[in-house]
Amino acid sequence: MKGMKKINIIRRIGIVFFVLLVGALTAGYIYQMMSVKKDEKLYKPPGTLYKVGNKKMHLYEGGSGDATVVFAAGWGTVNPYVDFYPLYGNISKFAKFIVYDKFGYGYSDTTDKKREIDVIVDEIHEILTVSGQKPPYIFVGHSLASLEIIRYSQLYKNEVKGIVLIDGGNPELYAKTKPITFISTFQRQLINFGIARVLYKTNGFADYVNSQRNGLRLLPSELKKLDETATLLKGNNENIIDEMKKSQENAKKVVNAGKLQDIPLTIITSGDFGNVSKEWLDSQKKMMEWSNNSRQFVVKDSKHYIHQYHPEIIADEIINIINKK
Repeated sequence: MKGMKKINIIRRIGIVFFVLLVGALTAGYIYQMMSVKKDEKLYKPPGTLYKVGNKKMHLYEGGSGDATVVFAAGWGTVNPYVDFYPLYGNISKFAKFIVYDKFGYGYSDTTDKKREIDVIVDEIHEILTVSGQKPPYIFVGHSLASLEIIRYSQLYKNEVKGIVLIDGGNPELYAKTKPITFISTFQRQLINFGIARVLYKTNGFADYVNSQRNGLRLLPSELKKLDETATLLKGNNENIIDEMKKSQENAKKVVNAGKLQDIPLTIITSGDFGNVSKEWLDSQKKMMEWSNNSRQFVVKDSKHYIHQYHPEIIADEIINIINKK
């Protein structure tokens, strides 16, 4: 009898816990949905939305000059306009600059098209064309954006004047790295059920989230808030997760298409990207083989988002390419 009584107590505790959990998740989901409606009213694009296919894609432009610099954000960086702010301010007097949002990012729609590399590149080419941009371009890409930039250069070689990669991964390394998406999927659920939104209200959480981005110290407060809003609206959505799922397959396609020949390539490597492995550092050096006109150097006192630590170093490299005839 005592054993049965104990089992019944445990069962009742379990039922109560389950009911409380479901109630909390339901309340969190409702809180998130209500907050999303409020955020969407304020989340207005700073640039222009262009029709690409049957969806709208966002492009922000500024600066002036004969050269056009195109910024490509790294994987999962939900608001490229905010992310590249410290960098494009450094080159606006020397060149026109473009920041595009792939589908699923920034102010662009999400799409039902799989995030295969040629699909992504076709969309980038289309928005540059319909927005009236004039090649050749200087592409500046962060992290996984190395794939779309190199693939663009393979398909549209005459449209590319030079490439600057900010801790951009070597396609050969990506091609042998199995993508991991369960963490991103879990993080998306934290957003969906309002948990991430609550955590952002706790002291220190935003700094933790932005630990690879210098705590966004180079951004004005309104852009920090905008980055938070973008994360809670679009962080790890289906397009972003699918892009990671396709990363190995996409990298193999880039590798199989061959090197860049004489397109100028600058590889800027972070000296403090978490626990930097020898394989990563070796792959960065080896990436110089992708062009007959390449250089690589390490910025020691910066993490993965080098442009949030030393935008002036990257800007100097861009300006060097601009000045080359």
